[in-house]
Amino acid sequence: MSWQIGIEDLDALAIGAAILGTGGGGDPYIGRVMAETAIRENGSVTVYNVDDLDDDRWVIPIAGMGAPTVLFEKVPRGTEPVAAFRRLEDHLGVQDAFPCPIEAGGINSMVPLQVAALLKRPVVDADGMGRAFPALYMQTFHIFGIQGTPACIASEFDDFVILDHLHDNYALEWIARGITIRMGGHTFLSQFPMRGHDVKRSAIRGTLSLGLRIGKAVLLAEKNHRDPLEAVCEATHYAGYGRGQIVFSGKIVEVSRRTADGFARGKVRIQGLNADRDQSFEIEFQNENLLIRHEERILAMVPDLITVLDSHTGLAVTTERLRYGQRVAVLVIPAPAIMKSPEALQVWGPRGFDYDFDYEKYFGR
Repeated sequence: MSWQIGIEDLDALAIGAAILGTGGGGDPYIGRVMAETAIRENGSVTVYNVDDLDDDRWVIPIAGMGAPTVLFEKVPRGTEPVAAFRRLEDHLGVQDAFPCPIEAGGINSMVPLQVAALLKRPVVDADGMGRAFPALYMQTFHIFGIQGTPACIASEFDDFVILDHLHDNYALEWIARGITIRMGGHTFLSQFPMRGHDVKRSAIRGTLSLGLRIGKAVLLAEKNHRDPLEAVCEATHYAGYGRGQIVFSGKIVEVSRRTADGFARGKVRIQGLNADRDQSFEIEFQNENLLIRHEERILAMVPDLITVLDSHTGLAVTTERLRYGQRVAVLVIPAPAIMKSPEALQVWGPRGFDYDFDYEKYFGR
């Protein structure tokens, strides 16, 4: 069954998508402004459930690419996503493709809504990551054997590059990353064009719905003077995801962060407060949060979702916004089964990020 997203839904979706983005996915405020402008001018967007797609319908995932730290200094012009989308359609000889997110995360859950509103087409309630990941091949579309090219990369200067064919999706990541760096560190990309039958077998379903559900829970908690952290934990148990858990809370005492090779990499150290007083925790990230260390133990790791939340509001704190002195709570959401198959863990389990250990699920402290 299809449904509608209007301007009134964007606050909630931005909140929820940022939480699912595990610290990455781009600034949700920027994405919200882009989507709101398009919807205000063109009306609400119809959202298609995956099962509603015709098997032959073309679907093109669209997103921003690059280090999220760059967006602080290089705000998008706003024309790049639809340009990347339309130019890939032209290259394919297609005129009526539906946009789809590549990931669940801040700006990248909003960009497909902007494209859908501008083109007056539906958007698909699914994506290829179920959270945010830093590399293009870290998508279920890749795991299910779908080719990422042809692809189109667009910049704010109306420059664009068509990648017609590359021998595999690792080459797509490598070359697209290099182009993005040379275009200023952030671009918009359309890739993994596929038909409806491929979406049905490979996508992580219901992630726009989940983002909206989480965001509404946060806003309702504020209105009803409830604990927003508890509300988030309850709301995540949906679309195959597990119930979220707050692992610890504390104060940020150190942030180490650098932008290198097109990624924001670093660590954040958090000193525990309240029940976690006198304990120290460290989160390592590459655009997105990858794992939590506590003394000699690893408490949680990819692909489970690790998100730093503001302790008082329940809003996500993205990796580029981590600052000394912030009071935070760290949330872990168990990822759905499609993200934990042996094939998936080879790509985005700990070894996919050069750690020398295998995935283990979070059992609590």
